[in-house]
Amino acid sequence: MTLRDSHLLIHGSLLLAMVFVNNGAWAADMETVKAAPDQNGFILAPSGVRFVPWGHNYASVDILERLVNEPERVEREFAEMKAAGTTVARIHPEMPHVMTGPEQVNPQTLDQLKRLLRIAEDSGIRLKITGLACYKIKDRMAWYDSMEEQDRWRTQAFFWETIARTCAESPAVFAYDLVNEPGAVGPRADGWYLGRMGEVEFCQRLSLDAGNRNGDEIFREWTNRMVSAIRKHDQAHLITMGMLPFPGAYKAAAEYLDFVSPHLYPKTGKVDEEIELLKQFAWGKPIVIGETFPLSCGADDERDFLLKSRPFAHGWIGHWPDESPAALAELKEAGKATIHNAIWLSWVDLFKELGPQMTDETSR
Repeated sequence: MTLRDSHLLIHGSLLLAMVFVNNGAWAADMETVKAAPDQNGFILAPSGVRFVPWGHNYASVDILERLVNEPERVEREFAEMKAAGTTVARIHPEMPHVMTGPEQVNPQTLDQLKRLLRIAEDSGIRLKITGLACYKIKDRMAWYDSMEEQDRWRTQAFFWETIARTCAESPAVFAYDLVNEPGAVGPRADGWYLGRMGEVEFCQRLSLDAGNRNGDEIFREWTNRMVSAIRKHDQAHLITMGMLPFPGAYKAAAEYLDFVSPHLYPKTGKVDEEIELLKQFAWGKPIVIGETFPLSCGADDERDFLLKSRPFAHGWIGHWPDESPAALAELKEAGKATIHNAIWLSWVDLFKELGPQMTDETSR
């Protein structure tokens, strides 16, 4: 029996019990998240209670596969995230699992998405649903990548119509996140994707042929089209976009978004520089830092960044480890934790430590 298996036997039952006891209760009580009238954060409707997104990117490259193969694990990990103080989980349903053709959808995948919505409702965690993910290079769809721009955009709009139609009635949706870290245009020879890390690429381009358009015009046209596709079926839930730390590239797209979602990773000794960068995303709309983590710094600098960002940001999303936090803690106690383990545990510990302060709107 592995250390993780031992942890699951000892601790998993209690967490699952929390989910089952509350089954249906969260969904009945959940309200829809809206941007505050003054654009200074978020509220729940109709109560008007302030809401603070505080959470994690979850199962970034395999959420749908995990739902099929390990549904109990997903339920358990949502319970674990909730116990740690999580209010939002950012998920990435990969497009090759959703689409089987230009206007063809895998119905089993939509069933899995509905199942995930129920898990989120039962846990009391809201979902930030990131779209158009084609991260795993081996799973890419040749028919999709061979399309010219307008056909590709038409397929992307169909994807979002499908997702919005499926999710519109669920109170567990925090927001639709149009695409992760897009670029406006690039050389045709370089293809649609960029941002490679091992066998995945996390970013994609919107166009390979700008013509007489500049980047702002491409972003405006594309973003308006995707937002319109969602609004055909869902008028209630928020819409955003995952943004690289280049504010000048995304200001035009933000005109069509309900809030701004930059991805910011502070560097050791350069927290103040990252805060100055954050300020450049202040475009009169709420800001949720859609990715942050002690990737290029230690926990102390990450803590400093989070606390200093509170006057400017209204939500924060880190990353949830694939290994159970309790198992990571056991490894540390046994003196067997790797540097990788220690970094993940430092984030979970920091998340738990700062949660009450970060989500307390009265202390902003």
